[in-house]
Amino acid sequence: MCVSKSLYWKLSLYFFFFFVCWSSSYSLFSIWLGQEMKLTGTQTGLIFSVNAIFALCAQPLYGYISDKIGLKRNILLFISLLLVFTGPFFVFVYGPLLQVNVWLGAIVGGLFLSVGFLAGVGAIETYVEKVSRKYGFEYGRSRMWGSLGWAAATFFAGQLFNLNPNINFWISSLSAVVLVGIILSLRIQVTENELEKAASVKIKDIGTLFTLRPFWYFILYVVGVACVYGVYDQQFPIYYSSLFPTHALGNQVYGYLNSFQVFLEAGMMFMAPFIVNKLGAKKSLILAGLLMALRIIGSGLVFEPIGISAVKLIHALELPIMLIAIFKYLAAHFDTRLSSILYLVGFQFASQVGQAVLSPIAGSLYDDMGFRHTYLIMGALVLLFTVISIFTLFNDKQKASKLNQPLETTQPLT
Repeated sequence: MCVSKSLYWKLSLYFFFFFVCWSSSYSLFSIWLGQEMKLTGTQTGLIFSVNAIFALCAQPLYGYISDKIGLKRNILLFISLLLVFTGPFFVFVYGPLLQVNVWLGAIVGGLFLSVGFLAGVGAIETYVEKVSRKYGFEYGRSRMWGSLGWAAATFFAGQLFNLNPNINFWISSLSAVVLVGIILSLRIQVTENELEKAASVKIKDIGTLFTLRPFWYFILYVVGVACVYGVYDQQFPIYYSSLFPTHALGNQVYGYLNSFQVFLEAGMMFMAPFIVNKLGAKKSLILAGLLMALRIIGSGLVFEPIGISAVKLIHALELPIMLIAIFKYLAAHFDTRLSSILYLVGFQFASQVGQAVLSPIAGSLYDDMGFRHTYLIMGALVLLFTVISIFTLFNDKQKASKLNQPLETTQPLT
């Protein structure tokens, strides 16, 4: 029990400082691109699209290595060491490159951001989820501290951005130093059975997943529902700050709003396991999709700061339910040997594919039609795919079927 509590707190602190690191450099990323780098909506969409492409390349690799090494801490240590250089990278490499050549900056930045944050977060989440299953603590309660870390950083991010955007990037580096210390202190006992189970994972297992009908149904939900909230969030700070008399005031208020939202999200992350266990994984995914559609459509219907702030806070309800439901859905219907591959390929990878396609389209729509009309289109898309998923996602009662057998014995899609 003492070992379990110690690991819970260490991994919770790791989540906290990782999200402080990520939020400090990324929560106002689109504002930094627009106001500091002077990029257009289309160029900003290009940046996010390139980031998504690099992330989707890294995610299957992270997934395979994570399942292959099991509970060893190698990947977390690598990510932590990389993020120590976040400040120098943004200040001395990424920003100057974007000023010289947007494409070159996008490629170099996409490589760093995807490996460190966009794909790295999935590797961290699946690692902690594996440890939580082994040592008997609820993953959502550990992940809650990540939300608190994001909230703590975003509370000050807007003010610090107005003083000097580079301050946030240096805070990221300092947070990463703490991450290195935490991961070096981590001790996980790995049994012979766990080593054998991890060693049994093969590269062909990734390809085998794509022969399974249930896996494609899950990807349909991810692309049509889950990935759209990422596209929506990309340039939302730009729209939000435009609703205020000055961009500086908008940046500051957005920092407060985002911080409050993530504090609510942390509370919901604590409650989400109870909700998902009560409703079941499928119904929870559908509920999250409906909440997301409501939020995005609402963003297109309201047009003043108070109303759109209230709509934005719905995010604090939907995201925790979705994250916990995804892990429980995958664990119920697929081989748990491949938990990292399933999450990083089925959720993270599919999301990035969708974002790579939708980000430049959304950027162009923002420039041509404005934010409000674009949000109505995006919200309608989410609602459509949520309704489709009611008929395609598998019910919890099917978890004892052939879907839960090892992939080698599962019949391919016909």
